[in-house]
Amino acid sequence: MSAGTNGQIAPPRHRGILRRGPWEAGATALIGLGVFMLMQPFSLWLYTYSFVTILAGTLAFVVVSHFPE
Repeated sequence: MSAGTNGQIAPPRHRGILRRGPWEAGATALIGLGVFMLMQPFSLWLYTYSFVTILAGTLAFVVVSHFPE
């Protein structure tokens, strides 16, 4: 940590990367993609991997929910 111009200690840089908002949006989008893959009638390959995609998005959301605001 380094001191800022007004003498306050600046937050560590990794705090900006681990903010909850953008990661939650990404995890929610992944869940939505999995639901789309589940409901589309065009490709058997997309349907096959839809459950894995929904599961990955759900697990990501659970992990991300523990990130700082």
